[in-house]
Amino acid sequence: MGRFSRHEFGESIKILDSTLREGEQTPGVIFSEEWRIKIAKSLSDVGVHLIEVGDPNVAPDVRSAISKIIALKRDGEIKSEIVVHSRSVKSDIENATSLEPDRVAIFYGVSDIHLKHKHRKTREEALAIIAEHVEFARGAGVKVRFTAEDATRADLDYLIQVVKTARDAGADRVSIADTVGILTPDRARQLFSKLKEAVPGVGLDIHAHNDLGMAVANSMAATEGGADVVHTTVNGLGERAGITPLQVFVAAYYYHKGVKLIDMAKLPYLASLVEAASGIAQMPTFPITGDNVFTHKAGVHQAGVLANPETYEPFPPEVVGRSRDFSLDKYSGRRAVAHRLERLGVKVDEETLAKVVEELKSTNARRLRDEDLLEILEKVTGVRYKAYVNKHIEAFIWIKVDENVYTTSVARRVSTISGVVNVGEVTGDFDIVARVVASNAEELNRIIEDIRSVRGVKSTLTNIVLKQLGSLQAPSAP
Repeated sequence: MGRFSRHEFGESIKILDSTLREGEQTPGVIFSEEWRIKIAKSLSDVGVHLIEVGDPNVAPDVRSAISKIIALKRDGEIKSEIVVHSRSVKSDIENATSLEPDRVAIFYGVSDIHLKHKHRKTREEALAIIAEHVEFARGAGVKVRFTAEDATRADLDYLIQVVKTARDAGADRVSIADTVGILTPDRARQLFSKLKEAVPGVGLDIHAHNDLGMAVANSMAATEGGADVVHTTVNGLGERAGITPLQVFVAAYYYHKGVKLIDMAKLPYLASLVEAASGIAQMPTFPITGDNVFTHKAGVHQAGVLANPETYEPFPPEVVGRSRDFSLDKYSGRRAVAHRLERLGVKVDEETLAKVVEELKSTNARRLRDEDLLEILEKVTGVRYKAYVNKHIEAFIWIKVDENVYTTSVARRVSTISGVVNVGEVTGDFDIVARVVASNAEELNRIIEDIRSVRGVKSTLTNIVLKQLGSLQAPSAP
């Protein structure tokens, strides 16, 4: 399927998602307890193996949410292993382990720059601190992961000592953190290979930051070198440039390995959920779940995809819960226009098609909707289209916002919800109007509930569209 042969990857790679810990370290992002629980359930639902739920020492509400997530794990509603984060401080570790998670993850900086300027400790003192706190955490009866912060800027021989020290103190896993994202794939592969050989008997995680845009490539390479747990966040959230995006890594792994690590068809919903919870929308070009990813614009590309989708797609969009689309504007060719018209139930002859394409190329619209295309068709043919009853449910949802909340921030969050087509701020009794499209009543209810769950939404009113001028029926003579 890809350029890598099967033996270059282990079959037991697992995903640890840190959206609730690393993801909340994104500037401007704070998850409410309700959102934390919803995200944790969704991560478990897609099949993420481990969920890093946060540090209970950060704030009381974080601790409360973590406690409830752990309770859901005990009740069987969440299947993933629950990992709680903590500094290498005994009081913090006590607080974390008292919640009885599956695992506690403690961290300590190991590069010379961290030891000198942050910890003010020697290498030997740091090793003693690591051993002491790993042993302390292990004594609480939970599994322990030690995170070697800034490991990729540490001296290799010293890093080997760090991993051995953590292992011997009771950690069954050590996370190698590329804290400032300076690894390259070749170096990542070599580093993990050397650590795996030098320190047997301990699992290795890769925690790759994306400062130089190589987090996914470095994570892939680390698995080739011996890492068997990859840290991710949904939509690549995290400090500064974030870390390895969940959806991008699992898709890349699928392409090169042919193995689905999680239920990839649920990725679009998960991405939209985290958009709504975080208030940070994905770029349209964001890999896998961005709006443009399976949308083709240039006429040559559109013709190629219509002939054989493999010409311009790495795999079918359905693999990741998406569908194929064609952007219509002056770049579009005959085949794409004909395809769109046929999808709308309209067939035209070559002469009419040529006129439609010619007219389309004279427009400067950034992107034509189905309605725009039909208007062009009506213009060149003189034929009018009948009204049709929607085969889907389209609705306008009017939203009232709390007085102390910034309306634009609510509108931004609403715009990221799956099923919301567009959003506008309005005058009058309501503050925002959202146009939504759903395949059935159940989906519409889900969209409404997602909108109501956005912080700052006070009330909503829903108007369902019963009829509109459109394009599902063949034209009739004037």
